[in-house]
Amino acid sequence: MTKYVLKRLLYMIPVLFGVTFLVYLMMRWAPGDPNKAVLRGVTDPKQIEAIREAHGLNDPMIVQYGRTMKALLIDDAGKVRTKILYRLPFTAKLAAAATVIAIGMALPIGVVAAVKQNSIFDGFSMMLSFVGVSMPSFWLALLVVLFFSLRLGWFPSSGSDSWKCIVLPAFTLGFCDMAYISRITRSSMLETIRQDYIRTARAKGMSYPAVIRRHALKNALIPIITVAGLRLCELFSGAILIENIFAWPGIGRLLIDALQSRQIPMILGCVITFAICFSFINLIVDLLYAFFDPRVKSEFAN
Repeated sequence: MTKYVLKRLLYMIPVLFGVTFLVYLMMRWAPGDPNKAVLRGVTDPKQIEAIREAHGLNDPMIVQYGRTMKALLIDDAGKVRTKILYRLPFTAKLAAAATVIAIGMALPIGVVAAVKQNSIFDGFSMMLSFVGVSMPSFWLALLVVLFFSLRLGWFPSSGSDSWKCIVLPAFTLGFCDMAYISRITRSSMLETIRQDYIRTARAKGMSYPAVIRRHALKNALIPIITVAGLRLCELFSGAILIENIFAWPGIGRLLIDALQSRQIPMILGCVITFAICFSFINLIVDLLYAFFDPRVKSEFAN
């Protein structure tokens, strides 16, 4: 297990290099010169060329990328790390709250819908999940702001001063993920409860709720964990938009501000943070496989 974890951590190095280098190329090839502030007000071609040479703007792209990464990771130019470390807890708090909402709603809905297949609850839950899958998160964000904030006045529409401020953005992020997870929970549970060992457990006199809790749900968790891990990764990407709608001071809002002002070190810092979070989430998902399925754990031991 330790060897596998170390191997996955080593794989993160080329992943981070590839992601950041691609983002750097995209920002440099985008219309407009991100270094034009250095040349602002200079009209003499010889002076422009001298300034470009002094700032290394004529160096090969890989050299400029290495210089930018050095300024970001070692020198902390522009206090990028300081700003990201200040914003990261806000994004982590929002993602954690959205995950609790998504999983806390999805698992009971999916399990009950599978146990009571073709019932009114099953039809209603599938309709609710269909709405969640189909509705864009930014549209849902606008709806909850209009209803719960402007009309009812229950929760603030922006800020991070109190626990009420996180309710609407967390619900907006978690609702869409709840729809995906509840659908996969229902389908996985339907496949599991039709297995022979479930009928055997019932034949031995075990109550149906105990069979569902101790046997069916545990064996149905592998696909649920897979989808939940993927959706948790998408929480961070979805937070980029939601944080701007609700004025939540997280990394997503910081990234949008950096994109608007073409601050390449800040953009790379945000991308590195998201890539590290995605890698660790995928690693945790793989470790959860081994926890719930002994067959996967035996593969890790090899």
